[in-house]
Amino acid sequence: MDLTQADLADRVGVSRQTIVALESGGYAPSVYLALALADVLESSVEALFRPTTTAGVGGAAPGETA
Repeated sequence: MDLTQADLADRVGVSRQTIVALESGGYAPSVYLALALADVLESSVEALFRPTTTAGVGGAAPGETA
């Protein structure tokens, strides 16, 4: 969307460091922040925060297909 971390932070009312922490996976946002991010990024909360892998999150056992 051609937004800098600072632009996104300003739009949702947090610091740029919070955006950095979110991107690195080191911070779990509040529901309100997650909704604000989804709104600004024209996405869904699920699309933004769903793990990209199922390892260790109730996925298939090793050797099984999910």
